[in-house]
Order: sequence, then structure tokens, then C-alpha cells
Amino acid sequence: MLLFGSRTKAVSHVLSFGPPGKNAALTKEYNEKRKGMSISGYQEKYSLRLEKKELILVANKGSYILKPVPTERLESVKDMPANEHVTMQIARQVFNIKTAAAAMIFFDDGSPAYITRRFDYKPDGTKYQVEDFATLLGKTSEAEGDNYKYNASYLDMAHLIQQYVPAAKVELLNFFKLVVFNYLIANGDSHLKNFSLMESSQGDYLLSPAYDLMCTSLHLNDEDICMREGLFKGDYKEAAFEKSGIYTRESFISFAAKMEIPIELAKNILDEMSSKEMTVKEIVNRSFLSNPGKVAYYRIFEERQKRLRKDYLPKQST
Repeated sequence: MLLFGSRTKAVSHVLSFGPPGKNAALTKEYNEKRKGMSISGYQEKYSLRLEKKELILVANKGSYILKPVPTERLESVKDMPANEHVTMQIARQVFNIKTAAAAMIFFDDGSPAYITRRFDYKPDGTKYQVEDFATLLGKTSEAEGDNYKYNASYLDMAHLIQQYVPAAKVELLNFFKLVVFNYLIANGDSHLKNFSLMESSQGDYLLSPAYDLMCTSLHLNDEDICMREGLFKGDYKEAAFEKSGIYTRESFISFAAKMEIPIELAKNILDEMSSKEMTVKEIVNRSFLSNPGKVAYYRIFEERQKRLRKDYLPKQST
């Protein structure tokens, strides 16, 4: 129901066409259609529209985003669609994080892809106003180079919520939970453009549904936190980080305090998020990940979860 509405059961999980690169004609069509895409990110994305009961490739005004297995040389690259899919399911089902509707889908040759529904279209076909945090901070590649979307801290993003969102106290809690979640599942690419404020049906602004959630550590040796200034400027001087050289429960409590989130409330969120290992394991085991991918994913998650617990004793950094 989330992905296709009342037509969900009628829409096939197998597309009527193949993946990019299958043959010259199809690859040319993909390349032509991709010219109309205005969605950022390094991973290949294509636009789909649902016509009657069939998803078709389009250049613009598509309601769905398709992500095939990328061409990058990454570890376990064929697991990338399943990685994003299972991560989005864990966010929604286990941690009650509002996410974009998503699913696994397959090309006519059986190869997998990830599909998500765009959340910026209103029922009448017009678009909600959506601004990512890079835009809100005035960050551009022209001014700051290719890494502009990493040139800030998560606290800078929190200040944007305080500035633009009427219900800031509620959305700061949602933001805190999402930042913790990205750390928990080792998403080392949760940058400025992967967070947005979105116009609501009432005309005010809220955090958009979460998107582009993935355990990036499954595919490359990633940073724990991708933002150049970390959780907040100087977070590496925070006592727990200085002692161990990694982010722990105390790091996120300090972060919450700087956002003026009550400490006990932040602790309760961390307690809840560090106690879901069996539910997460069950979802990972049911996922489309390869068997080695399932083992690696859960091992990464388990290690991160330990770091958020009260009884975690990190080794001192050398």
C-alpha cells in the first residue's frame, strides 16, 4: 500500500525491461532518460512512472526512483539494492523513523534493483517545496568544491531546524534519532543533501521522510561520521571521544545537550535504540542480502549497538 497505493497487488515486482548495460540500445535509452533527472547523489538513479499497472522509464515527472546495482568497483556491490532496502525497513519497522516508501524490484533478467516512491509530489501532481540542508546552508560545489556537502556538522543542521521549523522541539527529537540511526547502521555518507525540510500539507515545514539510508561500511572502509565537523565542532575534544577515539553513548548525549534535548530523554532514546538486536537480526535474515552480506551487515550493526550501551567499555586510543 505504501509504494503503489491501492494498486500495489496489481503491479508486478518484475520490470518489463532490463538493466543498464544489457545492450547498446537500452543503455542509450537509460542515458537519454537520465538527462532529465534532478536528484543528486553519486549512485545511478532513474525515473519511473506508473501507467496503468506497468512501471515505465521516463525522463521527467516520474513518481518513482530506480537504483540498479551500480557500476562502481565496491565490495559486495551486488548487495547494494538489498542493503538500502533492508536498512529502510529497519528504520521504519524497528525504530519508527518516517521513511520514503521503498521496495526491491527486479529487471526482466532477474537482476535486482531498489525502488522508492518520491514524497515531494502532492495528490494533485504539483510538488511540495523541499530544500536539502546543503541548500539551506548555502553550500555549493562552485564555492566549496566537490566535498561541499560534508562541510558542516550535525549541530549546524539542528540549528536549521530551530530556525525554520515551527514544531522544532518535536523535529529535533526526530533528527536526533535519525543521526543516531545512521551511526548505528554504519551509514558513513549521511551528508547535508541526505537531510531535507519539506513543506507540509498545512504549509509549514517539517523534516522530510528519511531517504538514502544504507550501511555503507558493507561496501567500503568508511568514516564513522562523514561530516567534516562531526556531531558538533570540536566533538573530538569531548571526554569520551578523546579517551577512545570513537563515538560512544556519551558523545551522543553531549550532542543532544547542545540541541537542548533533555538529557534523560536522550538517554531513553539511546537505551531503546541499543536494545533491538534480535528484531534487527530477524529482518536482516529475511532480507534479499546474500548470505555473506547478512553476516557482515549484522556484525557491523552489533558492534555499533554495543557502543551506545551504558556498559560499553571502549579501548583507549593509542
